[in-house]
Amino acid sequence: MNHLGLVAIVVRDYDEAVDFYVNVLGFTLVEDTRIDERKRWVVVSPPGAREAGLLLARAANPAQEARIGNQTGGRVGLFLNTDDFARDHARMRAAGVVFEGEPRREPYGTVAVFQDLYGNRWDLIEPRHAVRGG
Repeated sequence: MNHLGLVAIVVRDYDEAVDFYVNVLGFTLVEDTRIDERKRWVVVSPPGAREAGLLLARAANPAQEARIGNQTGGRVGLFLNTDDFARDHARMRAAGVVFEGEPRREPYGTVAVFQDLYGNRWDLIEPRHAVRGG
């Protein structure tokens, strides 16, 4: 069976990116392996993610540096699902996450756009079909 494993996101610095994704967004540090003096294999994943994660890829040249924070041309390009929008929205705001507006209800669920530390746009979304509880 095929599944999405990792999505690379270009970052300025490994440690600042790990700090944001782990300590602010609440992701888990899955792996941090040094490859050479400048390059690491750094993977984080949201709580509860079974197979998918983000590969934090430090920009290695000016062309990559130019893409930091705008990998999708200004569109929302990453989607963080939650089973409790109010809980996670409040926790993220308290941690200093920048939301671009108030939460809204859409036919597909409750959603609010936020930015990561580089300005990449994400949706925090509780899909309409989400089930709360354990």
